[in-house]
Amino acid sequence: MSGARKIIQAGLLLALFALVGTGLVAFVHQQTWERIAENERQALLEKLQRLIPPERIDNDMIEDRIEVRRADLLGANVTRLYRGRLRGEPVAVVLNPVLAQGYGGAMNLLVAVNRDGSLAGVRVIAHKETPGLGDKMDEEKSDWIYGFDGKSRSNPAPEQWQVKRDGGVFDQFTGATITPRAVVAAVKKALDYVHEQGEERLYRPRQVQRPAQAPPAQAKSKETTP
Repeated sequence: MSGARKIIQAGLLLALFALVGTGLVAFVHQQTWERIAENERQALLEKLQRLIPPERIDNDMIEDRIEVRRADLLGANVTRLYRGRLRGEPVAVVLNPVLAQGYGGAMNLLVAVNRDGSLAGVRVIAHKETPGLGDKMDEEKSDWIYGFDGKSRSNPAPEQWQVKRDGGVFDQFTGATITPRAVVAAVKKALDYVHEQGEERLYRPRQVQRPAQAPPAQAKSKETTP
């Protein structure tokens, strides 16, 4: 076998190995990505179900969602609204995230609002508050966050949507007032947003673009001979 042919065969063999290797890497990447995406979806579903139990709804809240841009009330550039329904009727909406500016920076909140405007619950899902002081809004640290359950824009009265030190009804933390004050304000603004939008806009079905259909062909008239 000539030297030139050996070089060609070696080159082809290397190309084949490279092709197979690239395919394997792509396959593993795809499988890993799908696994990560499913894990993230399951984690989100568990968070939503802790606020809106599965028995209250019969739809897929993760699929039944819209995105809004109202940083003036919700703090985030983009907030997703997950809508819960039962037999097609609105049940509740979960806003994710609602941002509150705490002592250590932005705190990410989940705010769930029932159809009647009352709070189904609030959870802090990410924060950088001082351990032992500002982290008492974490449900693993105290039950303070459960104090929002059942509250609404009118219960308590608007002027009482503050911590007790400011004349409101919500407890503050010993040595850390900034954190609870920020959470209370953020939750109130989320309720204001839900009230502002109204049920019709909040629960409007997602618009699904359908491919354009060609107009039906017109039947040709048959020629008749005299």
